[in-house]
Amino acid sequence: MQLQNILVTGRLYSIMAQLLEEKKINKNFRFVAESEVCRDDFFWADAYVGFRPVPCFEFGNIRWVHSLGAGVDAFLWNREWKEDVLLTRTVGSFGEQISEYCLSYILRDLQCHDVYGWYQSQRKWKQVEPQRLRNQCIVICGTGEIGQQIARHLQMFGVQPIGISRSGQMKPHFAAVFPMHQASEVLPKADWVIAALPLTKQTYHLLDEKFFALLNNASFMNVGRGATVDEVALWNALERRHVRLAVLDVVENEPLPPESPLWQHPNVIITPHIAALTSPEEAVDCFLQTLQRIEAGEPLGNKVDVQRGY
Repeated sequence: MQLQNILVTGRLYSIMAQLLEEKKINKNFRFVAESEVCRDDFFWADAYVGFRPVPCFEFGNIRWVHSLGAGVDAFLWNREWKEDVLLTRTVGSFGEQISEYCLSYILRDLQCHDVYGWYQSQRKWKQVEPQRLRNQCIVICGTGEIGQQIARHLQMFGVQPIGISRSGQMKPHFAAVFPMHQASEVLPKADWVIAALPLTKQTYHLLDEKFFALLNNASFMNVGRGATVDEVALWNALERRHVRLAVLDVVENEPLPPESPLWQHPNVIITPHIAALTSPEEAVDCFLQTLQRIEAGEPLGNKVDVQRGY
């Protein structure tokens, strides 16, 4: 496939313009803010690069869509994909970033940071014994690239991560992997449950009342996609102490509406989808490598299986 006219939008469009200009790429580029993309752009371009489809998105003459993020649900969710349009995603340091995010909140809890912060405010010298990370039962829902990276980093601290996936197929860095229908064998033992699931028709609200009822005062963290969690079910689990702490980097509706009760729940921590951010340099490098492979007819490691949704 040979490509010539490339439309680039999203929050990195202006800095990508600078970086790509320095590389002297022999292509026609349009670098446009999402709010300024118009219908004509889709009939001029044969490639679209961005974090998500703009409101006026249509396939037009587009033959390749490249997501600047690791996830592609923004492109596929409730959209009929055109069969002859290639969809790729950005790969980079996302797994490492998300692993560091997860470790930071787990260690914050195990090392009693909040407790000691309160004692300090009260001028109290009181010891509370921290818990060891290696003694935690940590279950990761989703054993793809991100889940495997989280498991790999946890292993470095002596953790024996357990995975849950649709197939239950064994994956690197996990001590064991269970299929979702056998989740009841492991979830009641979990100290932490980390959700690292993509959003597909199969995973929408997959983590529901039945799922959370299996937890026994566990901590829950979502670094996948917000809509994989039934937030009403999560709220009920918090109230019933099935979940003692929820760390949410993603929610179903982003940004989280001001009226959401999750903002003020004492046992909920919310971050604004920052567990893994695409850097301009990673965005440009992955885009150019993918473009080169497409035009050379080489295999693509970041090609999305549209039917599976990832």
